[in-house]
Amino acid sequence: MTDTKQNQPEENEEELEPQDSIIQPEENAQPNNQQSEAKPGFFHRGCKDCVKYKQEAEEYKSGWQRALADYKNLQREVSERRGEWARLSEQQVLEEFIPVYDHLRMAIQGVKNKEQGINDPWVDGVNHVLRQFAEILKSHGVEEIKTVGEIFNPELHEAVGEEEGEEEGKILREIFAGYTMNGKVIRPAKVIVTK
Repeated sequence: MTDTKQNQPEENEEELEPQDSIIQPEENAQPNNQQSEAKPGFFHRGCKDCVKYKQEAEEYKSGWQRALADYKNLQREVSERRGEWARLSEQQVLEEFIPVYDHLRMAIQGVKNKEQGINDPWVDGVNHVLRQFAEILKSHGVEEIKTVGEIFNPELHEAVGEEEGEEEGKILREIFAGYTMNGKVIRPAKVIVTK
């Protein structure tokens, strides 16, 4: 009796094979027995939630991509703001040094106008300090605004008086020097213009 049972296929063996209940995977895709790791194109006919799970996975993926893009944008923005803060702090420090530079220039100009100290080593030393000061300011992007002989420009110059002259709107004298830093006016030049 046992011999006949071994030779005959059991009726239940066909039920155990899931070939009828699975849609075959796409070419190049390898079947996976775990439902949680289903690959695209490999769905169970009996699983109603596979499409829903795939949609949820796509939503999570797109949300993650948006969050990653937002994070990268935030990093870039913070980096730009830090750079701007550094530039503003540098500008503030340089603006505090400009009056000292102006007073040194006026002191040297006063000595030259009186024709004193032409061969004075002290005056030569102060001139040297003044040149170094000018070089440091220039290395940080600070440049003096041109005034005398130029046409008045309200973006660069501030008129503090008028005098008679040949050409209207031309700058006759500079009262206080003006400066730009990297092309941006940090202090307009105070000038006398012709009327």
